[in-house]
Amino acid sequence: MAKPKKTPRPKAETPKGFRDYFGTEVTQRTEMLQAIAGVYHRYGFDALESSAVETVEALGKFLPDVDRPNAGVFAWQEDGEGEKPGDWLALRYDMTAPLARVYAQHRNDLPNPYRRYTMGPVWRNEKPGPGRFRQFYQCDADTIGTASMAADAEICAMLSDTLEEVGIARGDYIVRINNRKVLNGVMEVAGVLDPSDPDKFAYERGIVLRAIDKLDRLGMEGVRALLGEGRKDDSGDFTDGAGLTDAQADTVMGFMQAKRDTGAATVARLYELVEGSEIGKAGVGELETMASLLDAGGYHADRIEIDPSVVRGLGYYTGPVYEAELTFEILDEKGRKRNFGSVAGGGRYDDLVKRFTGQEVPATGISIGVDRLLAALQAKGRMQSTNPGPVVVTVMDRDRMADYQAMVAELRQAGIRAEVYLGNPKNFGNQLKYADKRASPVAIIEGGDEKERGVVQIKDLILGSKIAETATHEEWKDRPSQFEVPRAQMLAKVQEILNNA
Repeated sequence: MAKPKKTPRPKAETPKGFRDYFGTEVTQRTEMLQAIAGVYHRYGFDALESSAVETVEALGKFLPDVDRPNAGVFAWQEDGEGEKPGDWLALRYDMTAPLARVYAQHRNDLPNPYRRYTMGPVWRNEKPGPGRFRQFYQCDADTIGTASMAADAEICAMLSDTLEEVGIARGDYIVRINNRKVLNGVMEVAGVLDPSDPDKFAYERGIVLRAIDKLDRLGMEGVRALLGEGRKDDSGDFTDGAGLTDAQADTVMGFMQAKRDTGAATVARLYELVEGSEIGKAGVGELETMASLLDAGGYHADRIEIDPSVVRGLGYYTGPVYEAELTFEILDEKGRKRNFGSVAGGGRYDDLVKRFTGQEVPATGISIGVDRLLAALQAKGRMQSTNPGPVVVTVMDRDRMADYQAMVAELRQAGIRAEVYLGNPKNFGNQLKYADKRASPVAIIEGGDEKERGVVQIKDLILGSKIAETATHEEWKDRPSQFEVPRAQMLAKVQEILNNA
């Protein structure tokens, strides 16, 4: 008789493009999101939690991977009923497409305009790479139902306040704003596209936008090549360009270089570039209105500025676009200095809800890359790399577990994080090793002798580690890190140590 095959053990590894988050990472993210939510709430935005799963039809073709429509999501088909095929469902790839569905579905019950914020994970079925994961957190705020530029200005002001609230100092960031209508006007003036031909308009605009959006990575020379015949990268791969003539490319490049020393001067230069284009002039007028509103609120060029090089990649933006860039330097994996870069972006998308209702519904919003912002705060030293662990009550006698549980109950009722060691207590050294691995600030010891005398030993693990690192033998003797106190004074002594940590 053949010997039955053993079922192979599964590999204990995360799927490609995903990662696990532990203790401190999770708590730091939660604290940051609470701070962001506080700003959004102060601005009058309401929280919304929508489904993580949408129909593929509802998500539409606005996926990040524009070359593979409907292939950038994790999707599956439901079982059908009879001859009717099941719906295709997918994990959300951002928070904006689900919002469009929510608003279209519940618009009769929602206030108009509707202002909401939301936070949570999104999923993208894209090729992973260093620092690029298939699941990551986003934090969005949007206003739906008003075409007023005051809504866009408010979003930018709120983004500025949010960055300062979480610990990014003024001078370490800049919120840059632009307008898609201005670029459309420049391309119209250059003869790149004809707005009367919608299909050609969308196709031509998409090619040019994707080229301009690579400015930070490729520089002016690289973008110029992509506007023309194309460019070969360092690996030898060739990317086809937009095929613009030299004169057309010069006009588009002039738009990207239109930024001047002041917002007013930049606006004046943009009016010159879009002369003859009504849509272009409308876009410049919107930028001018936003700048005026922001200036009235105290948001000047040291915080928010007009920058024509800002494009934003997604195809559904129809007007103002904005991006928050952190301007301080960090060291990359090779030890080279570079700017930290963008942590948030957004814009106006007046056509997205129309897919559901058939009527144009104006909307604008911002999305913060949570993991990137958290990494920036850590790089600036605004977030502690470790959070204190729990006070650990060691177990010297298994039969006295009730006494030890009474100790942690007393600590917890006082608001102190605490736990009893629940491993094998036979080796006391292993208990202290456990406390060290948990980054515990204090260990409490009560053996039989201490119990009889009505005292406990309290070991200051923070001071003990500092003494071990820096103190001489004489200093160590003068600065004991373990204290014997009456059992009734245990709580007060622990509080004293934690307050002095």
